[in-house]
Amino acid sequence: MDTGEFQLGADLAGKRIVVAMSGGVDSSVVAALAARTGAETIGITLQLYDHGEAVGRAGSCCAGRDIRDARSVCDRLGIAHYVFDHESRFRDQVIDRFADDYLAGRTPIPCIQCNMGPKFTDLLAAARDLGADCLATGHYVRRVEGAGGAELHRAADPARDQSYFLFATTQAQLDYLRFPLGAMPKPRVRELAAELGLGVAGKPDSQDICFVPDGDYASLVKKLRPDADTSGEIVDETGRVLGKHRGLIHFTVGQRRGLEIGGTPEPLYVIRLDAAAKRVVVGPKAALGVGAARLSGVNWLAGDYRGPMTAKVRSLAKPVAAHFDGDRVAFDLPEYGVAPGQATVLYAGDRVLGGGWIEETESALVAA
Repeated sequence: MDTGEFQLGADLAGKRIVVAMSGGVDSSVVAALAARTGAETIGITLQLYDHGEAVGRAGSCCAGRDIRDARSVCDRLGIAHYVFDHESRFRDQVIDRFADDYLAGRTPIPCIQCNMGPKFTDLLAAARDLGADCLATGHYVRRVEGAGGAELHRAADPARDQSYFLFATTQAQLDYLRFPLGAMPKPRVRELAAELGLGVAGKPDSQDICFVPDGDYASLVKKLRPDADTSGEIVDETGRVLGKHRGLIHFTVGQRRGLEIGGTPEPLYVIRLDAAAKRVVVGPKAALGVGAARLSGVNWLAGDYRGPMTAKVRSLAKPVAAHFDGDRVAFDLPEYGVAPGQATVLYAGDRVLGGGWIEETESALVAA
């Protein structure tokens, strides 16, 4: 069984690997692979939120079941398992920011915020406190040793690739992290789990955002921010009032359904959310085209690289040709569905060059 991606030397005896364990099949297989290297392996789990509270049902603690699953796997492997309560930190850094971003008319990506904070920052600190030589996770990305050090690359399985969500990984973190599943397709991971006798082999993959298990983002935001449902006007690009809306939290850039505006000569889309005026600005599809975007919080992993690159503005978006200069990314062709709050991630082939948070967009119509 290949364990080479731990990259700690040919003989891993005497080494210590900490594995971030969620209770799912991916991290469980990573723990098994780590244990088979001969290194001392320790599983750690962060308790981040109360699933029962999230869905409003007492006794519906998915987080508790996940912890039990992680512990059961560790027991089978004969390795230690520790649980750290980071629920308050997760709420402050991820859930509250998620709600505030929606109120500000932004399109949040809490999974990246979680990786930037509770997951990588806190997990790495815990792993180092335990004297580990590396921290291994079940993310589907590849860590490649390049001429200038460790590089972050897309997963071999494009359907599972999570590199978009990890653009904010710093070089120091990347030096310490290991991603043993990056070269594997998901079906093979499940096969390994079954071969190893892990009880989670058939466990379903998690869906949507973990703290919004029913996918109803608006209801969560209203629960956290009771004034979130403030109504306002739907206007066109000239400011002409076309209708009313029941709260900005029900809309995202590029949305067409739910506007309930009739009598227009062509379909209208949400092209901008004006949080200050509580207005939803709509226009034709052509108005959605973005020529460039200004980024904040840029994390760059590629040194002085200035060659050809592509950009992704959503996790499922197709990479498109682009140019980057400091804090501005310009798309070679108009890009659609680009919204403040999302991330733009830059690639050279499969390599992640870096990325940042979209603060402002420039219309392709203006640029033309």
